[in-house]
Amino acid sequence: MTALTVEDVQRVGVGFHEDPAQSMSLRSEAYTDQRWLDADVHAILARTWQWICHVEELREPGSYVSATVAGMPIAIVRDRSGGVRAFYNVCKHRAHELLSGSGTTRNIVCPYHAWTYGLDGRLKAARRADRMETFDKTEICLDQVQVEEFGGFVYVNLDPAAAPLGEQAGDLAEDIARWAPDVERLTHAKRLTYDVATNWKNVIDNFLECYHCHIAHKEFVDLVDMDTYEVRTHGIWSSHFAEAGKHANTAYDVSGASVTTHAVWWLWPNTCLLRYPGRGNFMVFQVLPAGVERTLETWDFFLESTEPDEAELQSVRYVDEVLQQQDIALVESVQRGMRTPAFDQGRIVFDPARDGSGLSEHGVHHFHGLVLDAYRSWVRRPADLSSLTA
Repeated sequence: MTALTVEDVQRVGVGFHEDPAQSMSLRSEAYTDQRWLDADVHAILARTWQWICHVEELREPGSYVSATVAGMPIAIVRDRSGGVRAFYNVCKHRAHELLSGSGTTRNIVCPYHAWTYGLDGRLKAARRADRMETFDKTEICLDQVQVEEFGGFVYVNLDPAAAPLGEQAGDLAEDIARWAPDVERLTHAKRLTYDVATNWKNVIDNFLECYHCHIAHKEFVDLVDMDTYEVRTHGIWSSHFAEAGKHANTAYDVSGASVTTHAVWWLWPNTCLLRYPGRGNFMVFQVLPAGVERTLETWDFFLESTEPDEAELQSVRYVDEVLQQQDIALVESVQRGMRTPAFDQGRIVFDPARDGSGLSEHGVHHFHGLVLDAYRSWVRRPADLSSLTA
């Protein structure tokens, strides 16, 4: 990894202004240069709270989920006392990964040499090594990672110095509880996956503004009352709210909807949480970089039952076959444009006439400010932290 300098960060942020009405976007090199992707992984993804799963996957003692966060294998388990723990998913013997997929287990057993750990991460047994006089299993424990249950879901953070998510975004948890009080009772019903030819930040930029909605999403603006659409920024998150699903529309059937609000939350840096018109529902749209110009997206649907009804099947098809296809075409086109000498950065469009206007790009500006803050913090980090992640 090539180290970034303070000058690099100053250059990529030239034109950015604290006032969105006077600001330019990030410069295009942040979306097209490998050095900035490396910075995104180390300075952002490895130091922020990353979504893992719904709490239903970790309800019972012994239940576990494995995941990859910022390139690191992680395992999350529910221990015997009911607490959630997360570890680097790496055996302390020869570094083999311990758990795969998800499921339930009494102990964590390495599939390489059968070293066995308790759900608290402590080594319980090591075949034949137990006979060695110099071997003390009490000295061996899996390396822990910060983990937190928040808003009906489980998140982890690789940064041991990071503040708790509840401390950083407690008002987000309150907002979710207000608008989606049933979120913890919902169950996973469907996952959609996409491999998109664009930088991950382009996907977030696109998600955080509805300035493009009237142009690119005709069905969406028929579903949602755009006159009530508001975008608000709050610390490390932002929200989109509008009345929705109150009449027949070209997106999907809402005739039996009990939820008539379009509620969307974005949690820094790459987790998008949504509640659309319909029966009780919640969706998680996660955006993960897989290359400078490649992004992997997952869209998980949590519903009242594992079998969607006909209206819900329509809503899934709308997201998959209409909304996502429209957005993918947009962000892939933007990526191609950013590669050309014709574009370096663009002006942020801000609506001064209406506070929180849904036709304004202040949500994008908010994201760019957090990105630049993360880059600045990274290049000024202590030397000992630098050596661990370079």
